[in-house]
This record gives sequence, C-alpha cells and structure tokens, in this order.
Amino acid sequence: MSIPSVALPSQERRSLPTVLVAVLAFAAALVGAAVMFVGLVNLNKAGSYLLVVVGGLIFVSSAVWGAQKVRAATGVSIGQQLLLANTILVFSFFYIPIIILIIFSFNAGRVPTVWEGFSLRWYTELANDEAILRAFRNTMIVTFASTIISTIIGTMVSIAMERYNFRFKLPFDAILYMPIIIPDIVIALATLLFFIIVFNMVKNLVGLTWGLGLPTIIIAHVAFNISFVATVVRARLVDMDANLEQAAQDLYANDWQTFRRITLPLLMPGIISGALLAFTLSLDDFVITFFVSGPGSTTLPLLVYS
Repeated sequence: MSIPSVALPSQERRSLPTVLVAVLAFAAALVGAAVMFVGLVNLNKAGSYLLVVVGGLIFVSSAVWGAQKVRAATGVSIGQQLLLANTILVFSFFYIPIIILIIFSFNAGRVPTVWEGFSLRWYTELANDEAILRAFRNTMIVTFASTIISTIIGTMVSIAMERYNFRFKLPFDAILYMPIIIPDIVIALATLLFFIIVFNMVKNLVGLTWGLGLPTIIIAHVAFNISFVATVVRARLVDMDANLEQAAQDLYANDWQTFRRITLPLLMPGIISGALLAFTLSLDDFVITFFVSGPGSTTLPLLVYS
C-alpha cells in the first residue's frame, strides 16, 4: 500500500527572497553609515547635522529590518547576529590594516598611501640591506631562545604552584605576577641595574669583563616571559581533571610516565598558547631590549625605532 505524498512548500524558495531583502537592508545600512560618517567629518559645514541624523536613521532602521529578515530566514536571533557582527568587526579592526600593509608593500612609490604600481623594489632592497638582515637574525635568536627557555620554566613553575604546597608559596605567587603588573620601563631599569651589579661582582671576583649583548637580552626576555607562560599554563592546569593522573598511578605508572602520557598532552594547548604569547612579546619588545642591549645586538624593534 503506497502512502500518498504531501507537497510541502520549499523552505529554500521561501527563504531566498527574505535573504535577498536582508542583504539589501544591510547594504542600505552601510549607505546610512557612510552618510552619517560624512556628516560627522564635516560638522562645521552647513547641513552636516542633517546628514548625521538622516544617516543615523537609515542605518538603524535598515540594520533592524535586515536583522529581522535574517531571523525569519535562518532562525538566528538578533542577539546572535549582533554577537557575530561584533566578532567580524573586531577581526576586521585587527586584520584589515595588516592586509593593507601587505598590499602596499608591493607599491612602487615611496608614499605608502598612494598606489603607483606593482613592484618588488622594496623586497629587493630589504634583501640587500645588511643592517636589517643582521637585526632580523638577532631578533630571531632572542625570540626563539627566550620562548623555549621561558616556556619550559613557566610550565614547571605553574605545575609547582598548582600541585604542591610549600613555604612562602603565597609571596612567591605574588612575585610571579609582578612582571605582568609592573610597567616595562621599571622592569627595564631594574634589569639594567641587576646586570651592572652582577658585572661588577664578576669583574672584582674573577677579573672577567662581561658587557651587554644578546645574552643579556635573552635573560631579560626570559625574566618577564615566565610570568605570562606560567599564567596561561596554570589556567589550563586548573581546568584539568586530576583524577586522570590518579588513575594512571593506580595502573602502576610512575611519576614520569604519568607526566609524559597524561599531564603533558592535556597541558599542551596551554603550553602552546603560552609559547605563542611569549614569542609575540619577545618579538615586539622595545623598552626592555633598549636598556639591556649592547653593541652588535640590535633587534628589529630597535632598528625600526631608531
């Protein structure tokens, strides 16, 4: 016995005009935003306030209308649409300038805001500039060395602070967060004074002379990167289920096997995040590097600011 089929209206055919109307509404909202922006830029001119009001009304009404149409077509609430729009706006704010910078790096002219044609001239000059290449090499040495060392030490510190109790844990915990709170200029001056004292002690005791250079930059970067790595890894460690480690030990796994097979894989996302954060901070640092650098240890931030 065959079951009679019932013709249902196509949701795609019903939603397609609604989506088109929503797209037109958001386009009108962009036009309203542009009109409002023109009015804000020319506030001192006649009719500028009218442009702001008219553009604002077009923007608000079109955006609300478009959001309602999208909700009717997709079932996505207006709050979710606003959240998505905010996310797109934030990512656009961060990445559009970088994309524009990359595009204009192929500009043939010297003025970065006027496109004069496609060219690889600046990349050729970059490849032939010994000062920039030397600064890039120093930057990579400092960045990778400080990232590796601070990631290892920061991970060990986070495990010690979260899993073990010892004397003076609370003061040590406060000291751990100090590089995050204290301004860079204070850390730079304190680090420079520390190196001066150590150099004088070594010279008086051993007779060796040790000056500022890449080793001092690496030590300074490790000193402030440890706190950031430890904070990120510790946040991951707090959310980790300690019962998994106890279950591994119940199955006769020793401490090293438990750490290698259970703890480390679970901590790996936090460790990678901390390492990337340390890499970025070390790559971009100028203030601390400026105070603890010496002859022949110029990094890219120092070269750019000079």
